[in-house]
Amino acid sequence: MDYKVALSVFLPLSVAIAAFGSALALGRAVTAAMEATARQPEASMKILINMIAGCALIEALTIYALVFGFSLMGKI
Repeated sequence: MDYKVALSVFLPLSVAIAAFGSALALGRAVTAAMEATARQPEASMKILINMIAGCALIEALTIYALVFGFSLMGKI
Protein backbone atom coordinates (compact mmCIF):
# COMPACT_ATOMS: atom_id res chain seq x y z
CA MET A 1 0.00 0.00 0.00
CA ASP A 2 1.33 3.40 -0.97
CA TYR A 3 1.60 6.04 1.76
CA LYS A 4 -0.78 8.31 -0.14
CA VAL A 5 -3.50 5.69 -0.06
CA ALA A 6 -2.91 5.15 3.66
CA LEU A 7 -3.13 8.88 4.33
CA SER A 8 -6.29 9.17 2.23
CA VAL A 9 -7.98 6.43 4.22
CA PHE A 10 -6.75 7.05 7.75
CA LEU A 11 -6.67 10.86 8.01
CA PRO A 12 -10.45 11.35 7.80
CA LEU A 13 -10.90 8.36 10.07
CA SER A 14 -8.54 9.79 12.67
CA VAL A 15 -10.25 13.20 12.61
CA ALA A 16 -13.61 11.46 13.02
CA ILE A 17 -12.30 9.50 16.01
CA ALA A 18 -10.95 12.70 17.57
CA ALA A 19 -14.32 14.43 17.07
CA PHE A 20 -16.18 11.47 18.57
CA GLY A 21 -13.86 11.38 21.58
CA SER A 22 -14.30 15.10 22.04
CA ALA A 23 -18.07 14.77 21.94
CA LEU A 24 -17.98 12.05 24.58
CA ALA A 25 -15.64 14.06 26.80
CA LEU A 26 -17.72 17.22 26.50
CA GLY A 27 -20.87 15.28 27.32
CA ARG A 28 -19.31 13.80 30.43
CA ALA A 29 -17.94 17.19 31.52
CA VAL A 30 -21.28 18.96 31.16
CA THR A 31 -23.10 16.09 32.86
CA ALA A 32 -20.73 16.18 35.83
CA ALA A 33 -21.06 19.97 36.07
CA MET A 34 -24.85 19.80 36.02
CA GLU A 35 -24.88 17.13 38.72
CA ALA A 36 -22.47 19.17 40.85
CA THR A 37 -24.63 22.26 40.41
CA ALA A 38 -27.71 20.30 41.43
CA ARG A 39 -25.93 19.17 44.59
CA GLN A 40 -24.48 22.59 45.48
CA PRO A 41 -26.35 25.45 43.81
CA GLU A 42 -24.37 28.06 45.75
CA ALA A 43 -21.14 26.96 44.00
CA SER A 44 -22.62 27.17 40.52
CA MET A 45 -20.35 29.99 39.29
CA LYS A 46 -17.16 28.19 40.33
CA ILE A 47 -18.41 24.99 38.72
CA LEU A 48 -19.37 26.84 35.54
CA ILE A 49 -15.97 28.54 35.24
CA ASN A 50 -14.12 25.25 35.73
CA MET A 51 -16.39 23.48 33.26
CA ILE A 52 -15.83 26.15 30.60
CA ALA A 53 -12.06 25.95 31.08
CA GLY A 54 -12.16 22.17 30.74
CA CYS A 55 -14.39 22.31 27.68
CA ALA A 56 -12.04 24.82 26.05
CA LEU A 57 -9.10 22.46 26.56
CA ILE A 58 -11.06 19.53 25.13
CA GLU A 59 -12.04 21.59 22.08
CA ALA A 60 -8.44 22.75 21.65
CA LEU A 61 -7.26 19.15 21.42
CA THR A 62 -9.88 18.46 18.77
CA ILE A 63 -8.82 21.51 16.78
CA TYR A 64 -5.18 20.40 17.04
CA ALA A 65 -6.15 17.02 15.59
CA LEU A 66 -8.01 18.77 12.76
CA VAL A 67 -5.04 21.04 11.97
CA PHE A 68 -2.69 18.06 12.08
CA GLY A 69 -4.99 16.22 9.68
CA PHE A 70 -5.11 19.17 7.30
CA SER A 71 -1.35 19.55 7.38
CA LEU A 72 -0.90 15.88 6.48
CA MET A 73 -3.51 16.20 3.72
CA GLY A 74 -1.01 18.46 1.95
CA LYS A 75 1.26 15.41 1.63
CA ILE A 76 -1.24 13.57 -0.57
